[in-house]
Amino acid sequence: MNYNRSPIPYFAAALLLALVFSASSAIAGPPLLCHSFDIGNAKSLPWISHDWNLTGEETYNINNLIADTVAILDSDPTVLVHMETLRRATLYSRLDPLAAKHLLIKLMARSDAAAQNSSAAGLARFDLGYFAESLNQFHWIHKNAPNPAQGLDGNALVNKAIQLRGDDPQMEFAASIIALNAPPSGRGDHAQKAIAGAKHDPLLARNLSARFHQTQSETMAEMISRSVFRALLDPDSLHP
Repeated sequence: MNYNRSPIPYFAAALLLALVFSASSAIAGPPLLCHSFDIGNAKSLPWISHDWNLTGEETYNINNLIADTVAILDSDPTVLVHMETLRRATLYSRLDPLAAKHLLIKLMARSDAAAQNSSAAGLARFDLGYFAESLNQFHWIHKNAPNPAQGLDGNALVNKAIQLRGDDPQMEFAASIIALNAPPSGRGDHAQKAIAGAKHDPLLARNLSARFHQTQSETMAEMISRSVFRALLDPDSLHP
């Protein structure tokens, strides 16, 4: 389906009124980190916080971060599980900055080792790109912390992963969140595909309907859709 030429879908049009009121609202923090993702009962890194960040009372052994993270990524192909696991890994790495560097190196090697032009290669490339973007956003908060992903274009890696993976609305959702920090012209297609795919993916639908970070904030669907509706209503708005 050509999403650029199709009319506004009925299920997405319901967002328009909310977007009118939220279009000027700012994102309250790095979106890859300040919002926890719903993964149901899937396994991820241990997490005791009821908020997005660490509590300071964690007992998790940071020495296991690399092995545990890779084991979870290898055992579950669900993209949302990868997103939440890498979010937690990024936040845990604050306890040991070298852990972030070593995990990034491990994900690079894992991406290089995956069979080329395969779904597995796409997922490995996604993990590398998503973690790189998470580290870049972590640096927004902790500007004096080392950033091992500096100079690594995670957005480009995720877009390449989508090409290799094929139709995956959850990966489109991830790309649409990353693209919030990209030029507006690079956002719309990912958001539309994620929202369309949620009709057949209850887990993705729950994540799209979740409110970003705070209970009074806009939903994730509203947040990623801002530029989509601006483009549909005024195509010239996508040109800086």
